[in-house]
Amino acid sequence: MNFNRSLQRRQLVLGGLGAAALATAAGRAFAADYPDRPVTFICPWPAGGTADRSMRAICQIAARELGQPIALENRAGASGMIGTKALASAKPDGYTIGQIPISVTRFAQIGTVQIDPLKDLSYLARTSGQTFGIAVPASSPFKSLRDMLAQAKARPGEITYAHAGVGGATHVGMEQFAQAAGVKFNAIAYKGGSAALQDVLGEQVDMLADSSSWAPHVESGKLRLLATWGEARTPRFKDTPTLKELGFDVVVEAPNGIGAPRGLPPAVEKKLRDAFRVAVNSDEFKKVADSIDAPVMYQDGPDYRKYVEAVYRQETDLIRKLNLKELMEKG
Repeated sequence: MNFNRSLQRRQLVLGGLGAAALATAAGRAFAADYPDRPVTFICPWPAGGTADRSMRAICQIAARELGQPIALENRAGASGMIGTKALASAKPDGYTIGQIPISVTRFAQIGTVQIDPLKDLSYLARTSGQTFGIAVPASSPFKSLRDMLAQAKARPGEITYAHAGVGGATHVGMEQFAQAAGVKFNAIAYKGGSAALQDVLGEQVDMLADSSSWAPHVESGKLRLLATWGEARTPRFKDTPTLKELGFDVVVEAPNGIGAPRGLPPAVEKKLRDAFRVAVNSDEFKKVADSIDAPVMYQDGPDYRKYVEAVYRQETDLIRKLNLKELMEKG
């Protein structure tokens, strides 16, 4: 009787090892064939904005490396979180990838998106930063940031600014600036930077807070750039000061990144990381990045994950400092 039990246990163990070996072999075979069909790329922003243009350029180059098309799908809304949630919920087979807004580290803690960015996503590459700034129509009475702040202090809560969504980089950056400057603005939320830009061009809103969607309109004379938000002045607009050099300790660059659902087969993840490493570091992408004032800030997947973890910790303090949960509830 004991001999039979021992034999049965041995058969179960061997059977389990056999199943594991088969699964490993199947995974290797899948990775070897990957990709054998087009890959879907979720962009969580509307078509036409700087993030959309940046991601389309990267995907076009990466597709050549992978030997399959990458179809970009725009799923905008909720400050980028609709697309990010869809990405986290997809099958982790390498056929659904997408842009991860760094603001997911903030929204996850606030509770407006039900995912954990430290557990539910795979990180493939950090790509490029953004040049944020404050722009006003050419007809605006604000000739400088100092002019605008003088009016903001005289008329608390009256001066309006358009941004790309409550809790996103443009909204939080402006609220950080307002707190540092001791003023209060009237924030007007949009589903993306393109819509915000149109209403500022139409003079329905006083100011625009956005990444460089304003750039061609500043150059054409339709908008005036009051300040940018980087560590240093942007070469394209070298006469425009940063918030930091004007005395406000606010720096916002919000690098874009590319990821996938958590649980990718390791060999598939490596193929994707390799493809996007080539894409981000290519001269072809750098030309596109320069045209939209997006400094290349490449990191490979493991370093990108460490960066996200560090930002997650920073956001905990920022949420408390700006009372972001209360702001989100008010909309």
